[in-house]
Amino acid sequence: MIMRPGHQQLLLPVNPLFVWGSLIVALLVDMLPLGRGAWMPDVLALVIVFWSVHQPARIGIGAAFVFGIFMDVHQSAMLGQHALSYTMLGFLAIMAHRRLLWYPVFSQALQVLPLFALSHLVELVIRMIGGGVFPGWTLLIAPVVEAALWPLVSVLLLAPQRRTPEPDANRPL
Repeated sequence: MIMRPGHQQLLLPVNPLFVWGSLIVALLVDMLPLGRGAWMPDVLALVIVFWSVHQPARIGIGAAFVFGIFMDVHQSAMLGQHALSYTMLGFLAIMAHRRLLWYPVFSQALQVLPLFALSHLVELVIRMIGGGVFPGWTLLIAPVVEAALWPLVSVLLLAPQRRTPEPDANRPL
């Protein structure tokens, strides 16, 4: 069996309820009335990319599209703005998931930074085509913050899979 470098611990299977629960919690965090500044990270996009990388069979482009529609309706944005952005994020994350998993978490954060930047660019272009106002150059901070949150999200969302199922002295794994 080929092991990834630096990964000695095998992960338990993920609970589908935990995956969907984390996506719903991220959606609710994005819906909090915190005053949506251009610099604020999109937590839902971060969680969609995370699960698209780690569980591409469970969370795919369709789930990203549905959550994008939810965000469009919540923010009264042009219908499809977040849906297109999240769908693109899900597709690109699924395309790169095999390559990303070979790297340590901090290198993964650097590699998902262009995905987040492209996502914000797509949202900005759609907003500007629809006659919206330019949010300012603080928009460039959001993808950097999302990439900086990647290691924290990785630790939090993989924690349930890292526990030992049933410790046994006779079991080698």
